[in-house]
Amino acid sequence: MNVWLLAAVLGLAGVAMVLIVVLLIRNETAGDPTFVLLAVIELVLLVQAVVGVVALSSTSRNVSGVLFVSYLVGALCALPIGALWSLAERSRAGTGVLLVATFTVVALELRLDSIWAGAGA
Repeated sequence: MNVWLLAAVLGLAGVAMVLIVVLLIRNETAGDPTFVLLAVIELVLLVQAVVGVVALSSTSRNVSGVLFVSYLVGALCALPIGALWSLAERSRAGTGVLLVATFTVVALELRLDSIWAGAGA
């Protein structure tokens, strides 16, 4: 797995979580800048998914392919689901959903790294 993509996702997600916490403290809903940042994270996740599948197909490591790919897909799905939920619920709770979705991406990324390192299943 590409460590640069992992670092990019974790760094961008950290920035997004700080931004979302500030919005929650101010009791504001997420606006365009927040959704643009989430879209950038989603783009990096898409690149990571493609690179991850290619790396998985060419590795000799003992990695559970189904588990690894399911975590890649799960990380891809978390932010769009959270964003749609947040847009449907234009309140502080909707902004909180974005925080949970972003935290979910971070947790999935850390698990992806451990699966790639050989601590799968």
